[in-house]
Parts: sequence; C-alpha cells; structure tokens
Amino acid sequence: MSETLQTTAVAASDADVLAQTAIAVREAGSALRERFGEVVRYQTREELMRALAANDEMALDLLRPRLTSLRPDAGWVEEELDGGALPPGEWWVVDPAEGNVNHLHALPEWAVTATLVRENQPVLTAVHLPLTGETYTALTGAGAHVDGRPLHVSPAADLGLSVVATSQARPDEDEKVVRRVGSSITAMLFDALVVHTAVPATLHLLNVAAGRIDAFWQFAGARADLLPGALLVTEAGGQISDAQGRPWTPQSESFLAAAPGIHAEAVATLSR
Repeated sequence: MSETLQTTAVAASDADVLAQTAIAVREAGSALRERFGEVVRYQTREELMRALAANDEMALDLLRPRLTSLRPDAGWVEEELDGGALPPGEWWVVDPAEGNVNHLHALPEWAVTATLVRENQPVLTAVHLPLTGETYTALTGAGAHVDGRPLHVSPAADLGLSVVATSQARPDEDEKVVRRVGSSITAMLFDALVVHTAVPATLHLLNVAAGRIDAFWQFAGARADLLPGALLVTEAGGQISDAQGRPWTPQSESFLAAAPGIHAEAVATLSR
C-alpha cells in the first residue's frame, strides 16, 4: 500500500471514531441534563466532592464502554485534573462534566468532552453543550465544526479592540500561580477591550474557535481543560502557544490561544 493510501485509511478511521465519539458525548450530556435545574446544596468540602463525583460517575458509565469499544487499546486518563505528558500511545482524555460546579449551581456553562490523544497530540475531539444542543468537533487536518458548520477564528488585528478571556486558578492551586493569574488579568484590563473571567476553560476556547472571543489564556491547567480547545482552535485557524509565545505542550506551565492577528500582542501583555 502506498503512503498516500495508508494516510487516507488512517484519516477515514479517525473520522469514523470522531462521529461515534460525538454520539457518545451527546448521550452522556442528555443524562446530565436530566439532573440539571435545581441548585445542589452542600455544607462541607466532602459533600461537594460527593455531588461532583455523582455527576462524573453517571456520565462515565455511558462514556467509558462506548469509547473503549472504539479504541480498545487506548489508555484512559482516570483523573481529569491531571496535567503533564502522557505515556506513549493512544489515550482517551475525558471530562464527563466540564464545569461540574456550574452544573451543581444550576448555571448553564458546562459540557461533556472527549479527546483522543496520540503520542501526546490531540487527534480528534468532541464537545457537547447539552443546554444548547450544540456539538463541537475537530479532527486533525480536517477542520473544526459545530454541528457540521465550519468554525473560523476572528480576524482581530488589535488587542485594544478585542474580547479576551481566562479562567481562574483551580482550588488548592499554588499561591504563585494564583497571583500570576491576578496580575495577568490586570494587564489585560489595561490592554484589551473586554476581559471575561469564568470557568470552564473549554467553553472559552469554543468561543475562540468560533470567532466570538479573540484570545484565551490560562496558567497551569489540566489536560482535560485544554486539549479539546487546543485542537478546536488550531483547526479553526487560530494560534496556540504558552504565554511567552513558545510552542505549547501538555507539560507547559501556561497556555494561550488567539486569533493570529493579535497573538503577538497578547504574548507581550502576558509577559509584562
């Protein structure tokens, strides 16, 4: 078989896996939507963790067998808050309830994500927003889409006219990271038009890929937070790096996704 035919065969296989992955995240999202609507009360950290785990486990019960059947030899990332490089091979990086705390508080900003990573590079991703019914997908070399419609980052060329976003440091984050997040927000308040600060990261990155937000940055962060959006933004024509403009990897201590026309300006602001 020629190299061209081999490449086509792999691409077709990945495309089929992506289609089935999109079905899986929609099914899990429908189940989570049935649990959504009332604020879940908790008085202790232990009660909060139990409520979060209940959502995760219900969605995972649907996702794990479906995704495992698609790639039986792929590993499975058990801890959604983990960062850093993965071992060699293929891995499913899944966040069964991205924005889980929002879900518990009856806030609409949450999603279900599943990303196939091959040799530490995201190959395909599906992100479903149960409350809008939208499913965002990306496949390496084939573009990014929402319900089949192509996504494109914005043509922004001036940070001073741009809408940017970040998410807060996660609970129990190192104090140095928390202070770096705060100083970066202050810098962007001076340089950008509007600054949004909220969780989860994936929803901001969907908006970057769709051209609604011009840039997103984050310090630290987990693989499940950033890999889906990194692939969506890249395939939508955006530029990703760390906050200093260096190539981003899951080991990086910062992350920046931006329209190409303002990427350098955003790096300059975050590097001050």
